[in-house]
Amino acid sequence: MDAFTAGLLQRIRATQTDLEQARESGDDFLAEVEQAELEDLQRLAAEHGVPVSVPVC
Repeated sequence: MDAFTAGLLQRIRATQTDLEQARESGDDFLAEVEQAELEDLQRLAAEHGVPVSVPVC
């Protein structure tokens, strides 16, 4: 796995964790920001043929 792929997958996992925490704390604004970031990262992965094996929120 190259550095780009590893970094992208790590960012996706971190963003999913942040999204879950925002939802659990009831921070709707932060949850929306994290959801948008997650969607952007997943789009980037798809554009570069990076399979995303982490669950989609």
